[in-house]
Amino acid sequence: FDVTASSRLGVAMDPSPAVTPRRKDTLYLQVLAAVGLGIAIACVSPSLGVALKPLGDLFIKVVRMLIAPIIFCTVVIGLAGMGDLKRAGRVGLKALVYFEVMTTVALLIGLAVANGFTPGLGVHAKVAELDASQVSAYASAAHSLTFLDFVSHIVPSSFAGAFVDGDPLPVLFLAILVGVTLALMGKAAEPVVEGLHAVLRVFFGVMGLVTRVAPLAALGAIAFTVAKFGPKSLLSLGAFMACVYLTCLAFVFLGLGLVARLAGFSLWKILKSIRDEIFIVLGTSSSESALPGLMQRLVDSGCSREIVGIVVPAGYSFNLDGTCIYLTLASLFVSQALDIHLSLADQLEILGILLLTSKGAAAVTGGGFSTLAATLAATGKLPVAGLALILGVDRFMSEARAITNLIGNAVAALVVARWERSFDPEKGRALLIGNGRG
Repeated sequence: FDVTASSRLGVAMDPSPAVTPRRKDTLYLQVLAAVGLGIAIACVSPSLGVALKPLGDLFIKVVRMLIAPIIFCTVVIGLAGMGDLKRAGRVGLKALVYFEVMTTVALLIGLAVANGFTPGLGVHAKVAELDASQVSAYASAAHSLTFLDFVSHIVPSSFAGAFVDGDPLPVLFLAILVGVTLALMGKAAEPVVEGLHAVLRVFFGVMGLVTRVAPLAALGAIAFTVAKFGPKSLLSLGAFMACVYLTCLAFVFLGLGLVARLAGFSLWKILKSIRDEIFIVLGTSSSESALPGLMQRLVDSGCSREIVGIVVPAGYSFNLDGTCIYLTLASLFVSQALDIHLSLADQLEILGILLLTSKGAAAVTGGGFSTLAATLAATGKLPVAGLALILGVDRFMSEARAITNLIGNAVAALVVARWERSFDPEKGRALLIGNGRG
């Protein structure tokens, strides 16, 4: 792995001619090789594959440990340096409007694909034959979550409490308060901002060290997934999985590709720029594992730090395109598999419920699966026990969801930066259309 590539790993330092030239970055190739090796180990020795699970879990835990301080420092520095608080509010509003439009489009696409391909047709499962105990934990988590709970969850119980659970929303809320306060203080806040700059460099340096072991984490995570759930699950629900993956691909290359092009960016060049983060997510099945690297990569690519600091952390809770696609597809798959007919009005009701419940996916244990349980429970027409049909392959589809979420937030940050004229075309010329590069 490239030890000298500190800027690609996120160490915020100015380039210097004296720095040794960076060797060719091969992290994504290492992760891809590790994924292949993990699959081979799981097929040859399933017991060893299961035993390798801690490699992936520990990596994600370490990354989550770093996410909160990185988000806090980035947002505070950005807001304090922005000066114009009206502009900060405008950026946040534009980001939320963009998130709502794109997640609604993702939900509609999932609904259309489920109706067009009907992946659950012919399964003819019976509710009485399903093991409801398998999804009881998700069901209880779903019933305990209300809109008021979600809003209350954003406000931490204490200053330190915002950094405990690893959820970006309380950290973002606290950072906005501190950043706005420092912006109002003017020059008196400069020593604090300089100190946060130094702290941020330290955390990105730590992130650079942690990223070196990403291939090992990918090996452990994929080996466990394949060994634990096995190829039988893949074969039995292959049509459903194919719908999820193909729909996510279509959304990325057609939907996000069009949005990027309208903003003057090449989606393909964006994907090349964040390829390390994409492969880390592929190996670990967690978009959180690439959040710090994505933020710094976007800053290095020309986005202003304040735009990245506001859009990306918020997007990890409100701009979950891949999760939205999965939620509508899974809801209709359960109805088709259980031979429960849903009228157009019923499907629109599910869509309306998902517009609300999908925003809480980051606030509950189990993420998208708990949100799906909450949605089925709210409809009153689909039994939560039906989730047992897809529980075995849910882990295999987390890669598609997480990668789509990652790419969606990268495009969102670039688009909002372009809208706000906070994108440096010189630093980011490699991402623009028609520059003759990439």
